[in-house]
Parts: sequence; C-alpha cells; structure tokens
Amino acid sequence: MVERNYPLIQPIAAAEKTMARDFEPQITAFYCIYCGYMAADTAGILHVQYPANVKFVRMPCTGKTDIRYILEAFEQGADGVYIVACPIGNCHHVRGNERGWARVKRAKRILDEIGLSGDRLEIFFMSGSQGASFAIAAQTMTDRLRQLGPNPIKFSQKVREDRGKVEEETDEEVEFRGRRPKKRDE
Repeated sequence: MVERNYPLIQPIAAAEKTMARDFEPQITAFYCIYCGYMAADTAGILHVQYPANVKFVRMPCTGKTDIRYILEAFEQGADGVYIVACPIGNCHHVRGNERGWARVKRAKRILDEIGLSGDRLEIFFMSGSQGASFAIAAQTMTDRLRQLGPNPIKFSQKVREDRGKVEEETDEEVEFRGRRPKKRDE
C-alpha cells in the first residue's frame, strides 16, 4: 500500500475525533432485493432491535453496487457504508455477491489511499432467514464508527460552509462600487 500524505484530511480527522466522542454515526447500507432485503424483513418480523441510524438502499443485486455509489455515500455525509449480500456460492445472480465483494475490496484500498480509512466500509454475507445477523451487522458498524469518529469529509464541508458565511458577511461590509439601477422616481 502506498502511504500518501493528504494534509487537508489528516488534521481535520484528528480535530473531529477530539470534538465528537459521543456522536451517532450516519450509515448507508446497500442490500440486494433477495437475501439482504429478506434478512431486514426477518429482523422486523422477529422484532429484533438494531440501530436506527442506518439508511437502506435496495439494489437488484450487490454485484450492481458500483464503487461510485459507495464513494458518493461518503461524499454525501455517511460516516460508514456496508453491504449486505447473499452468502458466497448462493447468489441469485450466480456471482453477483463475488463482484460486490471485489468492489468493496477495491473501494477499501481507495479509502485508505485518500486517508478516510477502509474500516468505514464492510460487506456482510447472510441469507434471508438471518434477521439476527442483520441486526448484528448494523450494530457492529455503529460501534466501529463510534470508535473511528465522524467522516472527515463531512467536517471539511462544514468548515467550507462556515468560511462561505464569513465571506458573505464581509462582502456586505465592503462599499458598493458598481452601477446601481436607476429608481423610477428619479
């Protein structure tokens, strides 16, 4: 693995960890319409409790989960992402879960290279009858992300927004030097 120095993300990540120890992570979960959806449904039917901080995205197959979707979830503020796939060797689309797994491995390397941490991404394999495993996966990711802290990209976006507000305030203080529209009364 190539170690790269990204000066913008590393100090922000350190500051964010010290600022928010007890934050509730926002998690995006991609799952297939077969085993993933059925596992979520089974958890609901059995009244198995799992954290409410997970946003679900249903996919036709986890093999359709592109790396762009994963990275976009992080850009939009997710602290972590996980994928719920059919068990290996039991995919309804033959090898879709294996393609999804390969994409997760590649996305983890990308996240490590940019300094975001590949630990923020995971894939879980389970069948539709494993409602308890579905809840455990959500709890596992929530606990892991509480230790890792908030998404540094989210913090850097907030800093940029705050800077934008400061620039707007300073713009109002500067004397206007352009043409002013003529008033009708004149």
